[in-house]
Amino acid sequence: MTKQEQLYEGKAKKVFTTEDPNLLIVDYKDDATAFNGIKKGTIVGKGVINNKMSNRLMQRLEKAGIPTHFVEELSDRETLVKKVTIVPLEVIIRNIAAGSFSKRFGVEEGVVFDSPTIEFSYKNDELGDPLMNDYHAIALKLATREEIETITNYAFAVNRELKAFWAECGVTLVDFKLEFGKTADGTIVLADEISPDTCRLWDSKTGEKLDKDRFRRDMGGVEDAYAEVMKRLNEHI
Repeated sequence: MTKQEQLYEGKAKKVFTTEDPNLLIVDYKDDATAFNGIKKGTIVGKGVINNKMSNRLMQRLEKAGIPTHFVEELSDRETLVKKVTIVPLEVIIRNIAAGSFSKRFGVEEGVVFDSPTIEFSYKNDELGDPLMNDYHAIALKLATREEIETITNYAFAVNRELKAFWAECGVTLVDFKLEFGKTADGTIVLADEISPDTCRLWDSKTGEKLDKDRFRRDMGGVEDAYAEVMKRLNEHI
């Protein structure tokens, strides 16, 4: 498969058409943004790590019965994926209080929940990706009740699989964002990426942050943290 026309360029990826109308090529960039694009920078090597990590984790999730858009890794930065129509809902699963959850509810970062929580936000940069519930999503015709139930079930299944896997790697899965898409026949599949850009990952022993929060909060050591997470993944997958 070869790149044809560039369809889209986002904050972290470019998407290209191919000879097959049902397949696209995703090209991962080193660009980094935070706070809805207000903060911008570069994390050297991030594109390679996010590409490879997403692909390995999606292959693992496929084996666990969760359908994804992954087809084939083409190079360090490029992957062949199924063409999907993205459901404009960002799905956030939280196992531990952190980030915006802690700010919104005045909960100290690090408080472990008895069971994971789920949030939806409207995938719309102009509106600042506002939080919404399933009734809002249905009212705005972003998804049907059945689609939301499917997405919710998949999201919690992803959490169970990834939480257990990262624990094997000595990493705590704090929270993460998922996106889902619909294939040509309407099948809902996991899309986008699973990476330190979209997950909060803390060292299980030290609590050290191994994710994009190091960039957001000017903590330094961003590239080293991404490389460390990838190293641990490679040792256990």
